[in-house]
Amino acid sequence: MAITLLLVAIVILLCVLAEKFSGKFGMPALILFMFIGMLFGNDGFAKIQFDNYKMAENICSIALLFIMFYGGFNLKWKLAKNVAVKSILLSTLGVAITAIVCAMFVKLVLGYSWIESFLVGAVLGSTDAASVFAILRQKKLNLKANTASLLEMESGSNDPMAYMLTFIAMGIISSGKAGNITIQILLQLAVGTLVGVLFAIMTMRPMEKARVIPDGLDTIFMIAMVLICYSLSQILGGNAYLSVYIMGIIIGNSNIKNKATLIPFFDGVTSLAQILIFFLLGLLTVPHEMPEGLLTAVIIMIIVTLIARPVAVFILLLPFRCSVRQCLLISWAGLRGASSSVFAIMAVAGGIIMPHNLFHIVFMVSLFSAAIQGTLLPKVANKLDMIDENADVRKTFNDYQEDSAITLIRMYIPKGHNWENKLVKEVSFPTGSLALMIKRNHETIITKGNTQILAGDSIILSAPSYTPSGNEKLEENHIDIGHAWCNHTIAELKLNPDELIAMIIRGEESLIPDGKTMILENDVVVTYRE
Repeated sequence: MAITLLLVAIVILLCVLAEKFSGKFGMPALILFMFIGMLFGNDGFAKIQFDNYKMAENICSIALLFIMFYGGFNLKWKLAKNVAVKSILLSTLGVAITAIVCAMFVKLVLGYSWIESFLVGAVLGSTDAASVFAILRQKKLNLKANTASLLEMESGSNDPMAYMLTFIAMGIISSGKAGNITIQILLQLAVGTLVGVLFAIMTMRPMEKARVIPDGLDTIFMIAMVLICYSLSQILGGNAYLSVYIMGIIIGNSNIKNKATLIPFFDGVTSLAQILIFFLLGLLTVPHEMPEGLLTAVIIMIIVTLIARPVAVFILLLPFRCSVRQCLLISWAGLRGASSSVFAIMAVAGGIIMPHNLFHIVFMVSLFSAAIQGTLLPKVANKLDMIDENADVRKTFNDYQEDSAITLIRMYIPKGHNWENKLVKEVSFPTGSLALMIKRNHETIITKGNTQILAGDSIILSAPSYTPSGNEKLEENHIDIGHAWCNHTIAELKLNPDELIAMIIRGEESLIPDGKTMILENDVVVTYRE
C-alpha cells in the first residue's frame, strides 16, 4: 500500500513539473502527461502491466464528467452568447459532418467497413476542451472576431454528440441493427438537457440561501450534485455529459455565494482529472505494438485535420459570413485529445474489435494532434492575422475577476487627524479615489461635498485596484506583546529601504498610518516590500 501511494505521489509531482516546464519544450503539458504514463507502463522503466480497459473506462468517465462540468461552469455566457448559434452548430452538426466525412475517406483509403469507418469518425468527431483551453490560456491567444469564445464553447459542448454517435456505432456493430437512430438522438438530447437544467436549479436554490449549506461544505455539496446529475441522466437514457455541461453553464453564470471559492477548487479538480486521464492513456499503451498502426494513424490524422474538420467548419460558418481566415483557424484549432481516447477505451471495453487496435490508433492521432496542431496554433493564428492585441483571452472565462477594477478602502479617523472637522470637499483624497460613505457609530452616511468628517468616523473610499507585477509582496505581521514593533510609532522603526507599512488592521478598523501612528498589541500590520 505504501509503495502504491508513493508511486501515485511521484506521478502527480512529475505531472505538476511537466505543467510548469511545458512552455520551455514548446508543447502542451498534456502531451508530457501521456509520456509520463508511457514511462511507467508496459515498456517503461516501472513495467506496470495495466490493460484493464473497463477500469480505465470507469475512471476516465468520472474524470471527464468533471472536465465537462467545469468547462460549462467556467464559460462566460455574456461573451459566449454572441457566438452561441455557431458554437452549437459546430458541436452538433459539425461533429456529425466530421464523423461522416471521416468515415467516407477511411472507407475509401483504408478499406474499413462502413460501420467501422463511422466508429472511427464518431470517436474522433469532437475536439478536446482540455487541450484547447490549456493552449488558449498558456499561450495567451487573444483572437479576433470572438473566436476564443467560439472555440471554448464548441470544444466544451461537442463531447456529448461524439459520445452519442460512438454509442450508436457500437450498438450497430454489436447487434447488427441500426434501430431508430433519430429517436435515440432526440431522447438523449431532450432528457440530457432537462436533467441538466433541473439539477442546476436544485443546486443553486440551497446555495443562494443563507445557512442551508454549512460554511466550507459548498464544494462537497456541488460534487455530490454533479455526480447525481450525471448518474440520473444516464439511468433515464439521457446524454449524461450534456447534462453536467448545461448544469455547469447555468450555475457558473449565476450569482451563487462562495463562487470565488468554487472556481479555484474545481480548477484544481479539473487539473487533477486531466492528469489522471492523460496518464492513464499513456499507461494503457503498449509502445512496441504501436508501429504497426502508425501509418494508419497518420492517414486518419490527415483525413480529420485537413479534410473532415475543414469541410464541417466551412459548411457551417460561411453562411454566417465568417471570414476564410477565421474558418481556417477554427479548422486548425480542432485538437483531438482526452475525450476521443476515452470514447475509444469505451469501444474496446465494449468488445469492439477492429483491424488495428482502435485505442492505439486514436491515442496516436490525439498525440499527433496535440503535438503538431497545438504547438503550431499560435503561429497559425499569427500567420492568418487573427491575433487581437487589444483583447484578453482570460476575460472569456468565469475565473477572470472583472469586478476587481475597484477596491473599497476603510479609513479610520482618530482624534487629532488632519481631516478631523473638515468637509469632504475640503479634503484632498488620493488620486482616483472617491469618498462613498461614512460609518459613524451605528449610522451610515452617504457623503456629499458638505458632509463633515468627525473623529471616530470610518470613511469608505473607492480606489482603482492594482495588479501586482509579481515582484511585489504584501505581508501580514501579527503583533504580540513581545514583538519588536509593539508600542512603538512607525517613525521609530528601522525599516528596510524597500519596505513600507501600508495598513494597520486594529479590530474591525483598517488604519492608513503615518509616522506618528502607534503600533499596539494584537494589531495586524500589513507591509509592502518590492
